[in-house]
Amino acid sequence: MANKLWGTRFPKGTNSLTDKFTSSIAFDKRLAVYDILGSIAHAKMLGKQKIIPPADANKIAKGLNAILKDVESGKFKFDPQAEDIHSNVQDLLAKKIGQVAHKLHTARSRNDQIALDVKMYIKDEISVLTELVTDLQKAILKFAKTNSKVIIPGYTHLQVAQCVLLAHHMLAYIESLERDKERLLDAYRRMDKMPLGSCALSGTGLKINRDMVRKELGFKAVTENSIDSVSDRDYIIETLAALSILSVHLSRIAEDLILWSTKEFNFIDIDFSFCTGSSIMPHKKNPDVLELIRGSVGKVQGDLSNILMLMKGLPMSYNRDMQLDKPPLFDGIDTVKGMLEIFVALFANIVIEKEAVASKLDDEALFSVDIVEYLIKKGISYREAHDIVGAMVRDCLDKGKKISSLNNAQLRVYSPKLGPDVKKFLSAWASVNLKNSFGGTSPKQVQGQLEKWGKK
Repeated sequence: MANKLWGTRFPKGTNSLTDKFTSSIAFDKRLAVYDILGSIAHAKMLGKQKIIPPADANKIAKGLNAILKDVESGKFKFDPQAEDIHSNVQDLLAKKIGQVAHKLHTARSRNDQIALDVKMYIKDEISVLTELVTDLQKAILKFAKTNSKVIIPGYTHLQVAQCVLLAHHMLAYIESLERDKERLLDAYRRMDKMPLGSCALSGTGLKINRDMVRKELGFKAVTENSIDSVSDRDYIIETLAALSILSVHLSRIAEDLILWSTKEFNFIDIDFSFCTGSSIMPHKKNPDVLELIRGSVGKVQGDLSNILMLMKGLPMSYNRDMQLDKPPLFDGIDTVKGMLEIFVALFANIVIEKEAVASKLDDEALFSVDIVEYLIKKGISYREAHDIVGAMVRDCLDKGKKISSLNNAQLRVYSPKLGPDVKKFLSAWASVNLKNSFGGTSPKQVQGQLEKWGKK
């Protein structure tokens, strides 16, 4: 283990098992860029405030910039013996510029340093995630526009319900994904406060300028309580909560597509490049990518639960438990990014089985609500109309007989209000055209939504 930032106080070295158990460099090395950027801003502030000589601050900043270039180019060699990324950078800086490097840690602690690093990391990742969600929305919107004339049976309880435009179903995905984006951006807004300068927990007696560091690092504000700054991780929890909800939505999309690709539904064909086969059954074409998306949701929700349990009951302020907040954060972000990326590509390679879908629309049960509303418009109460159509379904559809085959006398057996004109509603296009309430599935309403989202 490399020299520790706190080692002077200890009369003997730590056990090698302690070193191994407490080291975080294996995972927090991902934060190297943010750690260095935060350190550069901090060094500049120390020099500007004359807390350290400006020449020393410039030397430190120059050394850190050199290290940053190595990190960004992939030349940086992480020290597996370092206690954490902070120690790794500090040790390398000392090798580059000598003893002046030891002035860098003036007026800060690893407690506020790591809070800064993680916030900067999450802010960048939220920007990437929201872009990926937008990319998926665009892919779904393109798919919806390409298939804007396709009608499918809609389902509730996985039972045939009513006709809907496929584009209307796709727009439902876009709406939910938009809320997911809003949740991520809302989390971004709340975490956009710069914690550096809070030090270990109580601030500092040195005349630092936190606002200067804030501006340098692009934060909207500074945190206002030094204890809260280093002791809470609600911004990680909130980010993972938003990702958990997003992953649930992605799982439900995946489940729809899995069902639709089965022979029983046969609504869509998923490109071979997003499927796998069977080692024993040569005929199989399995939607494994979608199944793994569906299965990965458990990982993301587990990451959220991990942090919630980690933070539950911790006393103020910083506790070493918080070192373990990063692996689930990284895993949750990586998992969701992977899900989004694969979905964007997958939606560009879905083919609608139009003939198979059209054959499903012959089921006149899809039009039962339209007949109910036809009777309501003729002055019959909803309850009575429901009973009339229920009797028709029982006598006809449940016995394999079509309502459209009934003559006028047979229709009037159920109600004198039923005329031959009711039969014009027994088609998929007539059914969707009736649903013209705002947000409904009529072509006019759906076209308006497609245009709105296209502009957005």
